[in-house]
Amino acid sequence: MRSSLIFPRISRHPRVRHTRVKASATPPKGDRMPMSCVPPSESLVEFAAYVAGEKVQASGIVEALKLVRRHNAGGERDAFVWVGLHEPQAPEVEWLAEVFGLHPLAVEDAVKAHQRPKVERYDESLFVVLKTLAYLDHDLTSDNSEIIATGEIMVFLGSDFVVTVRHGRHCPLGQVRQRLEEDPKLLGRGPTGVLHAIADHVVDTYLTVADLMQEELEEVEATVFADVSSRDIGRIYHLKREMIEMKRAVTPLLVPLTGLAQRRVIPAEMRDYFRDVGDHLSRVCEQVESSNELCNSILQAALARSNALANEDMRKISSWVAIMAAPTMIAGVYGMNFDFMPETKWVFGYPLVAGAMLLICALLYRGFRRNGWL
Repeated sequence: MRSSLIFPRISRHPRVRHTRVKASATPPKGDRMPMSCVPPSESLVEFAAYVAGEKVQASGIVEALKLVRRHNAGGERDAFVWVGLHEPQAPEVEWLAEVFGLHPLAVEDAVKAHQRPKVERYDESLFVVLKTLAYLDHDLTSDNSEIIATGEIMVFLGSDFVVTVRHGRHCPLGQVRQRLEEDPKLLGRGPTGVLHAIADHVVDTYLTVADLMQEELEEVEATVFADVSSRDIGRIYHLKREMIEMKRAVTPLLVPLTGLAQRRVIPAEMRDYFRDVGDHLSRVCEQVESSNELCNSILQAALARSNALANEDMRKISSWVAIMAAPTMIAGVYGMNFDFMPETKWVFGYPLVAGAMLLICALLYRGFRRNGWL
């Protein structure tokens, strides 16, 4: 399938000069890169050239780009280069910026990471930032164990190249690349097809994480109404923090991803695919919002339940204190040891007073039980 990026002439950003790649791996004299720039090595996950839906091996990134552009110069637009990096250093990204003509502002964002999800256009390329989520195995008895891990995927998209920069050890793109390589039809969609596959993979991960968080919230909800303790409240509050982190990663992507399906840089045949990903993301946002509201309700219910249990304990304590206060008062009166006190010389005085104490305690106990205090 022939697929290409369509770029209008008008741009909001300064025009970026693209380096014309020669046959050698080093740019020609007079157009050399700064000495601080170095080709990616340890951060390079994989790179390859794809021509007409087939993977073509090349000795280097520059050679792969040269091969692709020589193929596309014949009128075909079905060849591109895909370079994947994991947590690269600044000189490595700057080297790629010189090779592919990436904008300096986008390069700076890719190196520093910790960016909000966004889609920006720089002349003849797109810069897309996607937040990644991963659900981690955690200790349910600990309030400080991490549940959701976040990362980032930056995508530089041009008419004949895709550069992906991944931060974080979760959500690798190996499965995405393998799935695309196994289906030439998907690869034939070009760089926008790769961007769609990455976005679809990230949003599918959102759905999985959202479902797992929903199950955990339902489990916590069941424990709240069975029995609640300070440890349960701490766990709920910890889940609330994780939900906020998840909301920060998912919600800001909705507007740029929805707008991406309407951009002219996306070929018409690919817009429906991006619109479908946007629909899935809308579902995730709704689920995250509902889970966040559920977490708020659970936290409020847990606090109310805790207060109710505390009040119930106070009523019980107060009831027993009142029951024990009656005999204590009577015993205190007769313990003053005055010479002239009623019934002190009577043989049945002690049994009578003891019986009166028991009777008063029994009446108080019955009254408190009828009122639900005991």
